[in-house]
Amino acid sequence: MGVIAGVDSSTQSTKVELRDLDTGRLAGLGRASHSLVSPPVSEQNPQEWWSAFNEAFAGALSDSASRAGRVVTAKDIDAISVAGQQHGLVVLDESGNTLRPAKLWNDTESAPDAADLRERLGDGDY
Repeated sequence: MGVIAGVDSSTQSTKVELRDLDTGRLAGLGRASHSLVSPPVSEQNPQEWWSAFNEAFAGALSDSASRAGRVVTAKDIDAISVAGQQHGLVVLDESGNTLRPAKLWNDTESAPDAADLRERLGDGDY
């Protein structure tokens, strides 16, 4: 059985769905939560995203025993489709290690600075 893994990493959790390539039937499902965020400061540790992916992926593989009638392994995965939150900034050092929590799309901490710039510069096209 060929399998495609669908991955969705959002602000709240990472979900992994395994689907049979021929039938589209759900073959496994896993989910792992992320730390909750509360604007105006909305930040998460990107390392948590990686940990959540690993947990959700392992959960989907384990879940496949009951859904697909056999345990799907990583070697059975023919393709991976990934969707994720956008507009987050992950700052890395030269070795690829994260330097700080990632600012998320719903962080409004800079709103007063943006308002100040608009007041001083106007709302024109720049």
